[in-house]
Amino acid sequence: MKLPLQRAGVAFTLIALLPIFEFCTSNNATWISSDKRTRVARKLRKDFRKLKKQEGAVKLIGGENGEHEGNVEILHNGKWGSVCDDEWDDLEASVVCKQLGFSGAIKATTYGHFGQARRRYWMDNVYCDGSEAELAECRFDGWGISDCGGNEAAGVICSHDGTTRASPPQEKPPRARIKDTHRQGTALRLSGGRVRTEGRVEIKLGGADWGVICGDGWSILEAAVVCRQLGLGYASDAVQTNFFSDGETIPMSVSGVQCDGNEGNLAECLHDAVADCPGSAENVAGVVCLREMADLVFDHIELMRTAHLEDRQLYWLQCAMEENCVASQAYKTQRESEDWHLETRRLLRFTARILNAGTADFRPSVPKHLWEWHMCHMHYHSMEVFATFDVIDSAGNKVAEGHKASFCLEDNQCMPEVQPRYKCANYGDQGISVNCSDIYKHNIDCQWVDISELEPGHYTLKVAVNPEFKVGEMSFDNNAAVCTLLYTETFATVHSCTMGRP
Repeated sequence: MKLPLQRAGVAFTLIALLPIFEFCTSNNATWISSDKRTRVARKLRKDFRKLKKQEGAVKLIGGENGEHEGNVEILHNGKWGSVCDDEWDDLEASVVCKQLGFSGAIKATTYGHFGQARRRYWMDNVYCDGSEAELAECRFDGWGISDCGGNEAAGVICSHDGTTRASPPQEKPPRARIKDTHRQGTALRLSGGRVRTEGRVEIKLGGADWGVICGDGWSILEAAVVCRQLGLGYASDAVQTNFFSDGETIPMSVSGVQCDGNEGNLAECLHDAVADCPGSAENVAGVVCLREMADLVFDHIELMRTAHLEDRQLYWLQCAMEENCVASQAYKTQRESEDWHLETRRLLRFTARILNAGTADFRPSVPKHLWEWHMCHMHYHSMEVFATFDVIDSAGNKVAEGHKASFCLEDNQCMPEVQPRYKCANYGDQGISVNCSDIYKHNIDCQWVDISELEPGHYTLKVAVNPEFKVGEMSFDNNAAVCTLLYTETFATVHSCTMGRP
């Protein structure tokens, strides 16, 4: 029988069905407790969702402590898909939790906190303002458009049964350094690669047999330590796959490895006290090392020199709006007002100059045939997130929405005797050559932070390139500028910048 339920009315219909279950097997009827009513209602609500298979439905998978936590999956065209953690924060988590019937979110999780993504990514770069009834109503790059790896699954921990924060007994044991847990020493090697500079990472803990490392949370930072320790140069890629296994089964020795990226030995990194690896047969850490590598350097002097305010009507920002370059309030204005195009936004503009000081060209992580054409700017974008611009208050909260557009990479300025090789026009190859700079001038669309809702005061401005470490570099320690921002009602200045990591 088809169930004539409207999505927004599911909860009310379920409550109406509860009296059917409110009896016991004896002749004397009795009311079940309120706690049991709640459990029955949630089970019914879940069962009805499964039956209806609604477009935009969400579910949580991989959680160990109940239905209130897990990686987020969303239904589109009758198929479930994952959500990428790019730009994933508390606002998006709150929308998911409320859509599932919980009171709110305790925490937004990233980097495959509840295991790797099980399916293709349906959503990437999701931006919610918190008022949406469903995750599908938020802005995102488009169904199936994503450059995310398996370890970038977005998840949530929702409030349940009146809980407003995570319960300490449910938390995982604290991590410890590998060398502190295994004091007899460790050894490292690569195996199964096509060449000696790639393969799955195998580790020997004291007198134990060789084992592999769980791929959950495995990133370019951990891979960089492995390549450095083995004398193989720099990490080009960190993989979580059994591609290098050759069908051979090896026990899982270590999970939850977490490095800063500058360690000289993997034994100096943290790991789970007890190895725990979801889907361990497929989820194996591997690396690809290269001798030559790019190294991006952000020009913080140019940032300070060019920073200024501009007030601009939305009429002139329509192209930028298509690429999510203005704050959420602008889109709300567009939905609610017929004269939205006359509204003015305040933009903190500045130039971003990025030099490749490495020994190899910087190339996009996405292959050319997957680049996305943008009509507004009439060229292909090769990286969805090449730079982020964040305004942070004294409490460490992001208080203005940074740059969230895609990027085109090209050689705008090269040192003497260096010929530019990359150009965005005419479907040209994209990248940044060694000793060349890609320059996004302050007058270009999206080269700003929308601070229209920001109160005057002192803030921190952080500008970072390659912030998700999707492309390997010699070092990430010069990829970000952290500066002081003074904002008044009439002007803004950026000063006292220091270089650091994204």
